[in-house]
Amino acid sequence: MRVTLLIPTLDRSGAEKQFTLLALGLRERTDWEIDVVVLTRGGPYQETLEQAGIPVTVLGKRFKLDPFCYWRLKQHLKDSPPDLLHSWMFTANSYGRWAVGKQPGCKVVVSERCVDSWKGRWQTRLDRRLIARTDCLLANSTSVAEFYREIGYPARLIHMIPNGVKSSESADQDSKTRLREEWKIPAGARVVGFVGRLAPQKRITDLIWAFHLLRHLMENVYFVIVGDGPERDDLADYAGRTSCEELIRFVGHREDGAAIMPAFDLFWLASEFEGMSNSLMEAMAAGVPCLASDIPANRELIAPGETGELFPVGDSLALAQLSDRLLNHNELYQSISVQSRAKMRTDYSVDQMVERHLEIYNSLLASRGPADNS
Repeated sequence: MRVTLLIPTLDRSGAEKQFTLLALGLRERTDWEIDVVVLTRGGPYQETLEQAGIPVTVLGKRFKLDPFCYWRLKQHLKDSPPDLLHSWMFTANSYGRWAVGKQPGCKVVVSERCVDSWKGRWQTRLDRRLIARTDCLLANSTSVAEFYREIGYPARLIHMIPNGVKSSESADQDSKTRLREEWKIPAGARVVGFVGRLAPQKRITDLIWAFHLLRHLMENVYFVIVGDGPERDDLADYAGRTSCEELIRFVGHREDGAAIMPAFDLFWLASEFEGMSNSLMEAMAAGVPCLASDIPANRELIAPGETGELFPVGDSLALAQLSDRLLNHNELYQSISVQSRAKMRTDYSVDQMVERHLEIYNSLLASRGPADNS
């Protein structure tokens, strides 16, 4: 059995992380041939996959609409025909379904990872046109599934498999101390943190303003922003204008994003839209109480007062007040820490994510007729 997994890049980002976890899990659990194809460029996860014995083919896509990349993909699928093609995100979903065409015996699965409100008319039209070449659409949250139902995908084609997160143990005190010393944060301070791409949808200015308000409610508190992106310089300027620049640490992109979570006392997420945030899940798995914007994807993870807290999108004052309450209410803080970690272990493990994919794959492959299996 040959499964080809197709994705635009192997950058260190949320979708790419889930893609890699799935590929590794399939490799461990099956004797199938796992074939990874990347449209544009490799990245940190390419080495991870290759070290596990999974071949990675990078096609070198150079343009938004690159006919040369398309033909290289088409030739790859012809030379090494898959029993199942599973593509991830809009560009790979489009290239993959066109390139595989109506190849006999090949089942086609597409993964959508976010409520893609950015899509214009032509992207939506293309999505609808390619429904006929789709055997299954996998969403990572109920909100993403609903978004694609509204676009026109039949409910029978849509399945929801949430992201998987590895279990995390609390960091030892030496690790926390080392990280906080690295960030030049004094002993005994409270630390709130954000991990993610510094992009408009994340509404990080809301977080900075909330921190500005929080520091007037309590003393000795710092804000650590982990990540990089197009808004990096503008956010630093904004922090300076709120007069709390000396208490905010922009530490840039880090390879150990999940490992540093336990060094935070609170995790903040203000996104206006998400699929299912890997960073939010990693913080919950580490037992860090999380405060997140009240959007459908975050509501799937957080029950207010039980596994975290929610605040209205853009309401920095509510975020500051909730944070102050949590940091000064030890019983509630500890309860949320325990329940959020338990939820991740029980409902969102990597093993469960891989097994759910296998169930879908096996169901699709079993539905092939005699001619398909010849």
